[in-house]
Amino acid sequence: MENFNFYSPTEFVFGRDRENETGKYVKKYGGTRVLIHYGSGSAVRSGLLDRVKKSLDSEEIFYTELGGVKPNPRDTLVYEGIEICRRENIDFILCVGGGSVIDSAKGIAAGALYDGDFWDFYTDKAEIEKALPVGTVLTIAAAGSEGSGASVVTQESTKLKRDTGSDLLRPKFSVLNPQLTCTLPAFQTACGAADIMAHVFERYFTNTAEVEITDRLCEAVLLTMIKETPRVIADPDNYEARANIMWAGTVAHNDIVGVGRIQDWNSHAIEHELSGMYDVAHGAGLAVIMPSWMEFVMSHNIMRFAQMAVRVFGCQMNFENPEVTAKGGIRAFRSFLHSIGLPVNFAELGAREEDIPALVKNLGLGDGKTGGFVNLSSDDVAEIYRIAVNAKA
Repeated sequence: MENFNFYSPTEFVFGRDRENETGKYVKKYGGTRVLIHYGSGSAVRSGLLDRVKKSLDSEEIFYTELGGVKPNPRDTLVYEGIEICRRENIDFILCVGGGSVIDSAKGIAAGALYDGDFWDFYTDKAEIEKALPVGTVLTIAAAGSEGSGASVVTQESTKLKRDTGSDLLRPKFSVLNPQLTCTLPAFQTACGAADIMAHVFERYFTNTAEVEITDRLCEAVLLTMIKETPRVIADPDNYEARANIMWAGTVAHNDIVGVGRIQDWNSHAIEHELSGMYDVAHGAGLAVIMPSWMEFVMSHNIMRFAQMAVRVFGCQMNFENPEVTAKGGIRAFRSFLHSIGLPVNFAELGAREEDIPALVKNLGLGDGKTGGFVNLSSDDVAEIYRIAVNAKA
């Protein structure tokens, strides 16, 4: 196991109707002038935004609003939010929505206190040294942004999707009411499940030896998703299953399952080019890329893939030929994704094989290689995309 520091200061406020307490937590963490940041309107139509505002009113907290966040959040709205924060002397950002809203808010939080272009943080030109505090009221179990320091934003003019991260961006508090996820369409629920599982797999496939405790934690989250996702798709109002998925999404990405081990993150980087170019759901793109990446890198450590196949997907171990077991686990993963209604190849996603050179170019490797479980060149990434073109459940 590697040396590590683990810092996860977010206070999680979990359970039914807890959004009615939001104002109390904003005040607890010093908010007096709040920007409420939300998405395309479901928070308004459901009455959630009104309940949150009422809680702020009860604490006599000033607020202004910025809605309109889209999936794969755009830099243009981040710039607008930064301007509002500076004009209105905002000292706290409250997100009402899913990962895209929270990621957008984190961009605003960092940019509002920075003299340069906030995009510098997403292109490694600058490090985040200070940020406005952020709180969340979560409506989608997927991104894990409610408990992480990560943020992903798309530059609208170039369609480049880039990420940044800092413990300064970890939310001060996050309200998690599983009831708020019950109205999600089945496809959106499935996309969230794929994202949660991908966050675990990015940590599970590691070159670090002797990490049994986090292996087992990873496997527990994955097994939970395999059990609970079909249940909520069949019965969207199943509160207990929704609750397990919502907490799994947080645990998957606050790094408790990833400490002490070298992580990968190549599948996310490769997928970001798909959702940047085609504006597809991130989870749907991961459903196409993750198993294809697995097929390409499997030979690097057959026994780790065989372990995943046995412990997570219940495959029988073939001791004479572990590769058979490893391949069976990857097939089982892809079959599970297909069974919950997700695409597994380019055509089902709406991507085009002829765009592979552009996708690879946008990733920006040039003659270099990525890091992670397996160092990938541009040619390697192109081959992973080609595997994804022809994949079958």
